[in-house]
Amino acid sequence: MLVIVLENAPPRLRGRLALWLLEVRAGVYVGDFSRRVREMIWNQVESGLEDGNAVMVWSSNNESGFDFLTLGSNRRIPVELDGLKLVEFLPPPAADPG
Repeated sequence: MLVIVLENAPPRLRGRLALWLLEVRAGVYVGDFSRRVREMIWNQVESGLEDGNAVMVWSSNNESGFDFLTLGSNRRIPVELDGLKLVEFLPPPAADPG
């Protein structure tokens, strides 16, 4: 299983992903592909994302049963702890005082 979630992505990238994956909600794409095709799709995301952000999650043979990659700025960042990949939340941006 492969899931890609896009935020603030250009329409041409969304259209390109729709050629390979099923868009089940706005910006949420699912499919089931080999590692080679998954990497090709992620390369398309990397080259077309511009100012947006993305996460790709896929089934994997590890402790958690999945792995993921992120791209672009987001408050959620991946961290590895004792061999497990977890998500750390950054604090919200400080409000402008003036």
